[in-house]
Amino acid sequence: MKKMILLPTLAACLWALPAGSWAQQRDEAIFAAAQAAQPAVIETLQKLVLIESGSANIAGISRVADLAQVRLDALGAKTERIPSTNSKRVMVKGVLTGKGRLKAMLIAHMDTVYPDGILATQPYKLEGNRLYGPGIADDKGGIAVILHSLAVLQSQGWNDFATLTVLFNPDEEIGSAGSGALIQSLAAEHDVVLSYEPTAAKSVAKVEGVLLAAAGTATATMEVKGKAAHAGAAPDEGRNALIELSHQMLATEGIAKGIAGAQLNWTYAQGGLVRNQIPESAVATADVRLLKPDAADKLKAALIAKTQESHRVPDTHVHIQLDVGRPPYVAGERGMALAQRARTIYGELDGRALFFHPVTGGGTDAGFASGSGKAAVLESLGLAGWGFHARDEYIEIDSIVPRLYLTARLLQELAKQP
Repeated sequence: MKKMILLPTLAACLWALPAGSWAQQRDEAIFAAAQAAQPAVIETLQKLVLIESGSANIAGISRVADLAQVRLDALGAKTERIPSTNSKRVMVKGVLTGKGRLKAMLIAHMDTVYPDGILATQPYKLEGNRLYGPGIADDKGGIAVILHSLAVLQSQGWNDFATLTVLFNPDEEIGSAGSGALIQSLAAEHDVVLSYEPTAAKSVAKVEGVLLAAAGTATATMEVKGKAAHAGAAPDEGRNALIELSHQMLATEGIAKGIAGAQLNWTYAQGGLVRNQIPESAVATADVRLLKPDAADKLKAALIAKTQESHRVPDTHVHIQLDVGRPPYVAGERGMALAQRARTIYGELDGRALFFHPVTGGGTDAGFASGSGKAAVLESLGLAGWGFHARDEYIEIDSIVPRLYLTARLLQELAKQP
């Protein structure tokens, strides 16, 4: 889903103070391994970007899955391909077994929002500190960070974990309907889930960060039933569903402003079949974002009540439906503890700050991962970039080493806790 990373508010900026007061000494071996890995990360990014893998491109997603599975096999993981529950898309799961107690899961997605042929107009390219390419940040950068962070740890002989599970899913950009249930059930078997959506580029947000909350998603549907009639000979005998739909959309466009944790935007409407007939039916759909568990029910009730208050066209009937998709992600106390630990680790890198993005209106699979409440979940551990779902998407090359270091050290530190 679209990642609308919000820029720092005054309150949020209090979470982005310099890390020097609690910075620890840098782990030179991990840092050197991360530096050495950067050229390989760039090579992996190029290979991934040159595979077009829009959500509808099942063959392209399968090629990304091939690459990911080969890399996980090379790391010694036990891998498998898992079919989505609602399509021919496949997930890739890899499990590494160690000698410690930590059970951690790392997730990213293989699909992008871009149509087939996009590379002809938006090619992979290097310009200064930026690497450009469709999906390079969202979320092929996340895949690369996971694979190469595990390789960094492996190069150090680190095995202080019980299991490290990697899951790459193929349908995040269209709601994860075929993979969300598996993400949630697997997450419930782990202590920690780290999710690798991108973070905002420093050219936009000034400082790299992690994400503490993301909206859940839903679709509201408004359907109007009227009566057909000849538009020229007997229009008064009809009941124009399209007019009534327009009236009700205007009446409800700001309805979510009074509901905490809800956002609604009408985004699609259709009515009528031919020019010379009064339309007997019309339908509109709205993009809905949810940040509170009860927001969906409150929004639906408000929509029903509002549409029954008045009718522009007599004898028309309005039906409201609200279908909830991805649940919201809220880091909570344990997720915040993860974020604080991540900030301390970032402080090892020359005392740099790590910003805590308070919330985004874009949904992420962290919502499914946190659904059971059993695992601590932290989002946006991928590369810093911008242009998500737009033109000229890019990542910042100088975020590669810090993000590899962050994942490697975070896993090491998590493994030490009782």
